[in-house]
Amino acid sequence: MITLMHAKVGFLVLLAGHLAAGEPTSTTTLTATPATLTKSTPSVTIRWSNLPSPNPLDYVAVYSPPDSGDLDYLGFLFLNTSASWATGAGSLTFPRLPDLRSPYQFRLFRWPPGERSKNTRVDQDGDPLPDASHRTAVSGNVSYEGAGARPAQLHLAFTDEVDQMRVLFVCGDAGSRSVRYGLAGQREEEWEEVPTEVRTYEQRQMCDYPANDSVGWRHPGFVFDGVMKGLQPGRKYSYKVGSNSEGWSETHSFISRDIEANETIAFLFGDLGTYVPYNTFFRTPQESLLTVKWILRDLETLGDRPAFISHIGDISYAKGYSWLWDHFFEQIEPVASNTPYHVCIGNHEYDWPLQPWKPSWATNIYNGKDGGGECGVPYSIKFRMPGNSSFPTGTQAPDTQNLYYSFDAGVVHFVYMSTETDFTRGSDQYKFIKHDLEHVNRSRTPFIVFQGHRPMYTSSNEVKDTVHREQMIQHLEPLFVKHNVTLALWGHIHRYERFCPMKNYQCLNTSSSFVHPGAPAHVVIGMAGQDYQPSWEPRRDHPDVPIFPQPKRSMYRVGEFGYTKIVATRNKMTLMYIGNHDGQVHDMVEIFSQQVDNSTPDKLVGEVPQNTLFYVVIASSVMFALLLGFMAGFAIRRKRDSARWTPVNNEET
Repeated sequence: MITLMHAKVGFLVLLAGHLAAGEPTSTTTLTATPATLTKSTPSVTIRWSNLPSPNPLDYVAVYSPPDSGDLDYLGFLFLNTSASWATGAGSLTFPRLPDLRSPYQFRLFRWPPGERSKNTRVDQDGDPLPDASHRTAVSGNVSYEGAGARPAQLHLAFTDEVDQMRVLFVCGDAGSRSVRYGLAGQREEEWEEVPTEVRTYEQRQMCDYPANDSVGWRHPGFVFDGVMKGLQPGRKYSYKVGSNSEGWSETHSFISRDIEANETIAFLFGDLGTYVPYNTFFRTPQESLLTVKWILRDLETLGDRPAFISHIGDISYAKGYSWLWDHFFEQIEPVASNTPYHVCIGNHEYDWPLQPWKPSWATNIYNGKDGGGECGVPYSIKFRMPGNSSFPTGTQAPDTQNLYYSFDAGVVHFVYMSTETDFTRGSDQYKFIKHDLEHVNRSRTPFIVFQGHRPMYTSSNEVKDTVHREQMIQHLEPLFVKHNVTLALWGHIHRYERFCPMKNYQCLNTSSSFVHPGAPAHVVIGMAGQDYQPSWEPRRDHPDVPIFPQPKRSMYRVGEFGYTKIVATRNKMTLMYIGNHDGQVHDMVEIFSQQVDNSTPDKLVGEVPQNTLFYVVIASSVMFALLLGFMAGFAIRRKRDSARWTPVNNEET
C-alpha cells in the first residue's frame, strides 16, 4: 500500500514537472491513411497531434522503402501548410503517390528556429534542405495493393513491322507475364496470347550522383516487353497484360498502324516532365497535367482514326532521382496505354561530364550534369523504339539505345535523331539519316517530319548552344534540303516558336499556307510543361550575339504552354499549336505537297491553296484557247512568277 502511494506521488511530481516545463503529457502522433492504396486512390492524408511548441519549419517527409535513412527522403512538406499547424495538430493531403513497388512511410521532424541545416544538398532553387536531425514521430506503412505484382506504367510503341504493336509495362518481380489481345468485340477466349521479355538495370550501372547514390537510387522494378503480331491495318484491338497467378491489368485498346491510310494524325511536344525533387516533389507541374488532359480530349474525338504521340527529348526530368520515372509513366499512362508513344533522347536523359562523344566544339555543351548520372540507362531500358541504334556509354553501363530511327504512319515519314551523340558526317547516325532520307517512298509518304531535341534554329538566348546549332546546319541541313524534308521539330527551349522554311538562315516563304518550297519549316515545341528557363530576353549588345528580339524568319513565338498536332492528307499537312490555357488553336501552318496524283497528272493531289487553284484554272483555260496569243502568254508568265518565293533578308547578317 505504501509502495503504491509512493508511485502515485512520484507520478504527480513528474506530471507537475512536465506541466511546468510546458511539455505535453503524451507523445506526438503521426498517422497516414489509407494504409492500402489502389490505382484509383487520389491522395494520402497525414494527421499529427500533440506536437509541442510547433514552429514554421517543422515538416513531414516521405520515404520508400521504409528502411531508408532519414536523409534519403523522397520529398517533404512543411506543417505550416495546414491551417491548424500552430495548435500542434493538423493534417496534410499528399496527392497521389506513384507505385514504387515498396511501402511508403512518413516521418515528422522538428527544425528549431535559428538552427542551420547540416544537409549539404539544396533544392532546385538553391535553398538548403532539412538535415533530418530531430525525428519526432513515424507513421505506419502505406502500401499499394498487390505489392507491385500487378502490371503498371503501360505504354505502346510501333515496331519495325507494320503489322505489330509493342507494349511495355513494369512489375515488382521478374516472374512470367504475357500479353493477351484480339480484335475489339471479339470474345476474350478467342484472343491470342504472347510471352514477354523482361529487363532491368542496377545501381552499379549508374555513372554519377545522384543516380548512383542512396538519395536518388530506387530499384526500377522489371520492364516487360511484349509484341502483338499479325494485326490488321487500321483496326481497333483490345489487350491486357499480366498473368493468371499475379493478376491482369485492366483492358486497354488501340488502333493498329495503317501505312496505306490517306490520313496521318500525331500529337507532338518536348520537355513535358513531371515533378522536381524534394519540397516540390508533390507538386506536379500543372502545365504537364494540362497537356495530357487536352491530348486525351483530342484522342477521344478521333474515334477509330489512328494516331500516335511524339515526345522529343527531356522525357521525365528525373535527372537521377529514380522514382520520378515511375511518376512520369503513371502520368502519361492514360494516353500511352492506348496510343503509341514515341521518344527521342535529350540532355536530361543522357548528359554528364565524361560522356564518350565530346568534340572540340562542344566543350561548353556536353560537360554538364543534366542527366543526373543516369547515362541514358533508364531511358534505354524503359523505352524500346524501332531500329537498333546504340552508342557506348564508356562505362560498365549498357549501350545507350533508342537514338535514331524512322517509321511510316499514313502519308508521313517520321525520322528521329539524337542531338546528344555524334551526328556529323561519317558517323553512324549521319549515315542512317542520309540512307533513310534517300529511300523514302514519296509516292506513299509525300511528307517527311524530322525530329530531334536541341533545335537547329531558335531565337532564344541559349547562347552556349550556338555552336551546336551551327554544326547541325553544316552537317544535316544539306540533307534536309536535298531530300525535301517538310518539317523539322525540336524541343529543349521551353517555348513554342515557328520559323519559315529555312535554308542556311534564309527564309524561303513567310506565308502560313504554301506549297512546300524544298526546305523544311522549323518549329520549336518544347513547351509541354517545364518552366524555369528564361528565353528571348532582349539584350542591348545583340549586334554581337544571336538575336533575341524576334527576327523576321520567326513567324510566331509565344511563352505559353501547350502541344502541337499534325493532321496530314495526301496533299496537305497542317501543324497546329494548341494552348494549355484554353485548349484552342493559336497558330497554324499549312504545307501543300509537291506531289502529283498519277491518276490525274494534270491536277495537284487533292486541295491546293485557293490562289494556286485560281492560277491553275486560268492557265488551263489560256492553254486551251491558244488563239488568245501573246497577251495570254504574258498573263500566264505573270501568274507563274507571282507564285515564286521571295527570300526574306536575314537581319542577323
